[in-house]
Amino acid sequence: QVQLEESGGGLVQVGGSLRLSCRPSGRAFAPYTIGWFRQAPGKEREFVAGITFADLDTYYADSVKGRFTITRDNAKTTVYLQMDNLKPEDTAVYYCNVAGCVTTTCSPASFGSWGQGTQVTVSS
Repeated sequence: QVQLEESGGGLVQVGGSLRLSCRPSGRAFAPYTIGWFRQAPGKEREFVAGITFADLDTYYADSVKGRFTITRDNAKTTVYLQMDNLKPEDTAVYYCNVAGCVTTTCSPASFGSWGQGTQVTVSS
């Protein structure tokens, strides 16, 4: 399994920004597609954004389009999620995982694994 570690979460006010990072904790995640997912209290985990390895194609959930940007630095084996104009409904634990993406959405791959995630809290 590919294991990843998330970092960069925190407490931010409405309209603020955060940048999350995702790095492999052991085996490198190249050349995999990587997705960000989030889980709010009492809700199911949902797709946020995804990025392929070679072509750097990106995918976004409608709820974050225009506010979040996913990028990756393959030399540093890091995937970033830049989150701008944050809203209270963005409050959740954010996870990254190996993913498969089709049309407009991504799903976690069977050979990936969930890490501890990083907490993002947006206060109003």
